[in-house]
Amino acid sequence: MPLTMKDVQRFEAARPRLQAIAYRLLGSAGEAEDAVQDTFLRWQAADVDRIEVPEAWLTKVLTNLCLNQLASARARRETYVGQWLPEPLLDGDPMLGPAETAEQRESLSYAVLTLMERLSPQERAVYVLRTAFDYPHREIARILGISEAAGQQLLHRARKHLADGRSRAPIDEAAARRVVEEFLAAATSGRTEPLVKLLTADAFSVGDGGGKVPARAKVIDGALAVASFMRGLFKPARSKRAIVGGSPGIHVTTANGGPAVVAVLDGRVVGVMCLEVTEDGIAAFRNQVNPDKLRRATELWAAGDHGQPFFQAF
Repeated sequence: MPLTMKDVQRFEAARPRLQAIAYRLLGSAGEAEDAVQDTFLRWQAADVDRIEVPEAWLTKVLTNLCLNQLASARARRETYVGQWLPEPLLDGDPMLGPAETAEQRESLSYAVLTLMERLSPQERAVYVLRTAFDYPHREIARILGISEAAGQQLLHRARKHLADGRSRAPIDEAAARRVVEEFLAAATSGRTEPLVKLLTADAFSVGDGGGKVPARAKVIDGALAVASFMRGLFKPARSKRAIVGGSPGIHVTTANGGPAVVAVLDGRVVGVMCLEVTEDGIAAFRNQVNPDKLRRATELWAAGDHGQPFFQAF
């Protein structure tokens, strides 16, 4: 039976929440949109008049589609060129979903999205549904087809894995922005020492070019090595302008609820550097330059007024 206008409107009302769930589960806006569209196709094929609680039905269908996607994604990422990082979402993107509580904000942070790759698909699903969307354990058990006790155990394991990967607490937004601006000033000074002072001793940097643009294939570890890399990264060079196609503007902004540096060239986002700023200094740089993972960021950037760049790179 074809969907009525009311049935379509019911789905569209749920779409933002479904997209936010799928993004946290998959770490990719594009894959999240595909999963939501597949959910709509199943809604279209279902006898919707017999579905008592549409929100629960849609969430269950979407979550299981994402679980299947996560299982296959692990195999694909084994052959991914270089390091795999999630797709960053800039401040104001509706796909970020709820961010009222500390747990909701943490679940969408770029650092935690990256760490969630360590979780099993079911651990990730339980963590996202419980911490980011406050689903009760009974509902999560129904969605995943497991017992409540099993769901609680999965949540415990997920939280432990994520806590093991994060040893320091982040600082507030205003303080983090000041540190990022200090970092950019130091990075363009041509000296390594000011940079080292802003980093934690075990700081690291990792980049994702997806084989499409140059990016360091290996993680750079340690404050001195990272500082040297960052000094070189922001050092003007004709060869860099040739690779990028010009001199991008560098902006300080927010991505996934945390401090970020965005490189923009002719209205196109060509890089998003997400910084993990802690009370002890900058602990991590996660640099997304794969153009396939910057399309949504470019669309959102084009829709806003971001003022003059902090400086012009290269």
